[in-house]
Amino acid sequence: MTGRATTSHATTSHATTSRATTGHATTGLAGTGAVLRLALRRDRVLIPLCVLGLVALAGSSAQATVAVYTTPAAAVEATRAIAASPALVAMYGPIADPDNPDSVTVFKTFLMGGVFLALLAFALVRRHTRTDEESGRTELLGAGVLGRRAPLAAAVVLAGSVVVLTAALATASLVAAGVGTAGSVAFGLGWAGIGLTFTAVTAVAAQLTETSRGCSAWALGALGLAYVVRAVGDTSSGAVSALTWLSPLGWAEKLEMFGANRYAVVVVPLVVTALLLGLAFTLLERRDLGAGLLPTRPGPASAEASLRSPLALAWRLQRGALTGWVVGFAVLGFVLGGVATNITSMVDSPEVQDMLRKMGGDAATFSDIFLSTEVHFIAVAAAAYGISAALRLRSEETGLHSEQVLATGTTRRQLLASHSVVALAGSALLMVVFGVTLAAGYGRQSGGVGPALGHLLPTALAPIPAVWVCVGLALAIFGSMPKVVYVAWALLAGFLVVGEFGPLLGLPTAAVDLSPFSHGAVAPGSAVQGLPLVVLLAIAAGLVVASARTFRRRDIG
Repeated sequence: MTGRATTSHATTSHATTSRATTGHATTGLAGTGAVLRLALRRDRVLIPLCVLGLVALAGSSAQATVAVYTTPAAAVEATRAIAASPALVAMYGPIADPDNPDSVTVFKTFLMGGVFLALLAFALVRRHTRTDEESGRTELLGAGVLGRRAPLAAAVVLAGSVVVLTAALATASLVAAGVGTAGSVAFGLGWAGIGLTFTAVTAVAAQLTETSRGCSAWALGALGLAYVVRAVGDTSSGAVSALTWLSPLGWAEKLEMFGANRYAVVVVPLVVTALLLGLAFTLLERRDLGAGLLPTRPGPASAEASLRSPLALAWRLQRGALTGWVVGFAVLGFVLGGVATNITSMVDSPEVQDMLRKMGGDAATFSDIFLSTEVHFIAVAAAAYGISAALRLRSEETGLHSEQVLATGTTRRQLLASHSVVALAGSALLMVVFGVTLAAGYGRQSGGVGPALGHLLPTALAPIPAVWVCVGLALAIFGSMPKVVYVAWALLAGFLVVGEFGPLLGLPTAAVDLSPFSHGAVAPGSAVQGLPLVVLLAIAAGLVVASARTFRRRDIG
């Protein structure tokens, strides 16, 4: 009797537990905590490095600028000149109150840092949603007690927490640098709004396509569009200026840091973030695991000609992305060339002249200094494409596609060389396209396209060896330590900070020289120094050779 009662009680208890577990799972959030802890463990190196880098960018730049402008009057004079330049407003956004000396301390880091934070949020959400589904990791985790919404919820919580933490620490770093507290808080709110919005944008993009590349195209395309719309709105008058309100980057500007400090504007990105996250979770319920809501375009019925070699396969896989990058570089080059002739309107202040020389180097005119500065940033963007194209090798490997290719007569060296050629040639092509369109835009305003090509093309082509060094580093990391290929992105961010902001921050020459972009730069109209370029080419070649040797010796996968 007692045994039957005990058995009955155990059965009832088990049924109750099962119903409770099932009820929790029906919410779709079962296992969210476990997935979040796993994501934190996987990104335990990437997240601290990126957060500290962004916080250091904000705080160090502000502190260095305060040291440059020793009096409030000098800072105000520089701020007014910057605010009067359409070119700088298009690149870095407007200044809310030119009479506030604190405005100059963050004019270059606010929008740029916000974009970097948006990229970090994008990378985290994509990695732990679409990329994990594509690799089969989500399906493997689903063999346990895991709700359907858990991976997306964990990715959103992770990215959102990182965004808020970074924004809070950046605010504290500005206050510690001696910048006004009210404006520093607006700065942090602006960064948080940008990061949270693109966390949600990426969450939606992950539901639309079935590949991580498709997710990248949608999310990064939205970020690029937001930047362009904001630039057009910021440099226009009348009704067109309202375009700024259509961009998440524009919402951050409307906080008017160090001006009116309109904290209430942060409600706009928060509401949009909530709506987009609601949409993402709704779309999640309407698709199958591993699939996207948008149909995948089928390939041609016959593809033998386009797949007859590893290089042909690599080109077919990457041609779409390269085409998009080429179009973007062409448009950006033409626009920058057109606005560069107006930069002389801001050179009345000796302080601004000194700042521009520190950022752009020695050049004959201030329009040339401006172009030199922007070419450095464009070169970093070309390196970002090159790294992305090179690391396609890793996604092919984890997707088990490389094993299928190597099962044919293709050698490892041929496989590596195919994507390496696309990455190296593609990044060089971007700089060529940018140089040609830059000269076209500049020549229309002064002297004709022919002379402009001779004046500006060497400046655009000189960074190619430095770009190739970055691509070579990515290949070397893939060949020897494929599980930490994200280090290539951290290195690129470090090169950007020390190369672009090093002189402005007063960093020692040895630190600035660590960036390949600090060597071999050619100011418009200046002579080309061949030795630094040859050394960079030799380093890039050595890295590519090293990647081939290490890749040949390690296990696939």
